[in-house]
Amino acid sequence: MTGDFALAEDLAQDALAEALEQWPDAGVPSNPAAWLTTVAKRRAVDGWRRRERYDDRLAAIAHDLADEQQAQIDKGEPWDPDAIDDDVLRLVFVACHPVLSREARVALTLRVVGGLSSEEIARAFLVPVATVQQRIVRAKKTLGAANVPFEVPPREEYAERLSAVLGVLYLIFNEGHAASAGDDWMRPDLAREALRLGRVLASLTPREPEALGLVALMELTAARFPARVDANGDPILLADQDRRRWDRGAISRGRAALARTDALGRGRGPYALQAAIAECHAVAASVDEADWERIVLLYEALGRIAPSPVVELNRAAAVAMATGPANALRILDRLTEEGALRGYHLPPATRAELLLRLGRIDEARSEFAVAARLAGNDRERALLEAKARG
Repeated sequence: MTGDFALAEDLAQDALAEALEQWPDAGVPSNPAAWLTTVAKRRAVDGWRRRERYDDRLAAIAHDLADEQQAQIDKGEPWDPDAIDDDVLRLVFVACHPVLSREARVALTLRVVGGLSSEEIARAFLVPVATVQQRIVRAKKTLGAANVPFEVPPREEYAERLSAVLGVLYLIFNEGHAASAGDDWMRPDLAREALRLGRVLASLTPREPEALGLVALMELTAARFPARVDANGDPILLADQDRRRWDRGAISRGRAALARTDALGRGRGPYALQAAIAECHAVAASVDEADWERIVLLYEALGRIAPSPVVELNRAAAVAMATGPANALRILDRLTEEGALRGYHLPPATRAELLLRLGRIDEARSEFAVAARLAGNDRERALLEAKARG
């Protein structure tokens, strides 16, 4: 509506502040979203009255409101299969404009749409917070300088934005699956929102294997949520989870989505490969009974098409289960020498587990202590500190 990300954020905050003042006394309106939008529009009009281009902006809002009213009146319109009938997903597509670099698109969308903090985004990208903040500021300025229209792209432009949209949903889900900071180890509501958006996206792009692959990955991963924390909210690691509590419905949906991905006959991309790894865990009766050789092969394939230090770290953990901790330790030592994951708590945590299995207890405790100091999440830090003491 405003064509300006920064202004839109300010207006949204003003509307929320006004709601916090009025709703406790007046009650929550029957349509809270419409109330907030109306207040924000009024604030925008007030601001434009004091600035130039008032008439043009006011006409644009009037035209938009007229369109909304006409849409409500005109119930006989045919269904448009290309329409994105979801406010949040629509905004994700708008923010992922190709005028921005992929990193800038994802960072901006995670901040503005996903609501993640700069610190959470920085941990997801494994970069300094200042880098993320600069990307977001530059992205907003670039959109303004390029006079980018804030509208849903036509169907033929979906493809060039799809990668960034999938990346946004993936990172939001990951933050929900394992919170990078705070008192809770998981943020399941955040993960489930990413999954909901993923389902909508897959229905819009049924011939896109990676959209289906991401849904499969999220379904199979979310299936474990009921068993990932105890009654106190403390973490339960994979080896200790009661698999009877896993959501069998989610597992079935995830496997079906992965099968639909394969049926397209275009090969598995990064999300589908990760879903295949999650499927190996989902069908196994225990950690020891998982097909670890297959999991290693899947990680090797993932490393070829989407190489990253995190993939190598996960491959090392799989190698430890398939062929023993000594082989995995060599992979991890190489990663440590490269320094790509410096400051990340999982390399020393993984190294500690390997050393523990090799009987090098004192070294393992030291690595657990290092991992605890680096961990941003309170629950995870407490778990690592306990292992360092034990």
